Amino acid sequence: MEPTDDNYSEYYSDTEGSEPCNNANVKAFGQVFLPTLYSLVFIVGFIGNGLVVCVLVKFRRIRSITDLCLFNLALSDLFFVISLPFWSHYATAAKWLLGDFMCRLVTGLYMLGFYGSIFFMVILTVDRYVVIVHAHTMARPRSVRVGVTLSLFVWALTLCASLPTIIFTKVNNESGLTTCKPEYPEGSMWRQASYLEMNILGLLIPLSVMVICYSRIVLMLVNIKTAKKHKAIKLIIIIIVVFFCFWTPYNVVILLRYLETQNYLGDCTTHKKIDLAMQWTEVIAFTHCCFNPIIYAFAGQKFMSLVLTLLRKWMPRCFARPYASESERKVFSRSSEIFSTRLL
Repeated sequence: MEPTDDNYSEYYSDTEGSEPCNNANVKAFGQVFLPTLYSLVFIVGFIGNGLVVCVLVKFRRIRSITDLCLFNLALSDLFFVISLPFWSHYATAAKWLLGDFMCRLVTGLYMLGFYGSIFFMVILTVDRYVVIVHAHTMARPRSVRVGVTLSLFVWALTLCASLPTIIFTKVNNESGLTTCKPEYPEGSMWRQASYLEMNILGLLIPLSVMVICYSRIVLMLVNIKTAKKHKAIKLIIIIIVVFFCFWTPYNVVILLRYLETQNYLGDCTTHKKIDLAMQWTEVIAFTHCCFNPIIYAFAGQKFMSLVLTLLRKWMPRCFARPYASESERKVFSRSSEIFSTRLL
């Protein structure tokens, strides 16, 4: 999911190396459809991920690799959703009006947010696998210092994955229409490589890691005698299914776009169908960042209690504190500590 020319301007352009293809209907649809849904994703994603960051910073909860992963995952999603109002404006105006610097900056936030979110979901998956399946043998290396080093490495990897698109992105004037998109050297393989990178790093590797790690975790949990194992297994299934359902349609369309660049799909009708499908599937993929806080953070009881504590402080009238005895609070604290960190 990168801001290639498909996402925001090639909806409205002609097919390369062919007769002009009139995409006026796709443009009209995108001008109404995209800004509305981008705005909804921005609002929900900004509030949810902002709460995760605020809780982790306010209550100084960054004490483990899991906490660091949650923090960086939320930070990545914030980078991503911050770029959406600018793409919304781009879709509404059907041209880029904010200059070359903002074009590169917004593209950078978009790319860093996307790959950062994917990579930290993978690290969080591996961390849960280590904590549950190899709890005794791998306990010592899971220090905060190791987590910081790992986080820096992941951000460096994110930058490397994002850099080609950021470098080639620029403002260009095409037939009186100002665009903000990557301009790859003619005859190079950068465009095709970007599509393959999206499919491999954005879906195949993350999904494979999730399936392998979480399947081992499920097998481990089945043998554990605890009332909460069913909830943990259900959450694991939700994580995999949601990721697959939200990202697979978009990656299939990206693959079709790649086949189109290879001249396997070249007619105008197919081009317009791919453009329209890109609009629908990318918004579906975008909304995944809204679910990350719910799946990875708010599902834990103790983390949710900290969120409610923060909301009660900010809006005491809206979030009244229910009465709980001292013994109930102690029991809740002990049980939720284990399951919110290790299983949920």
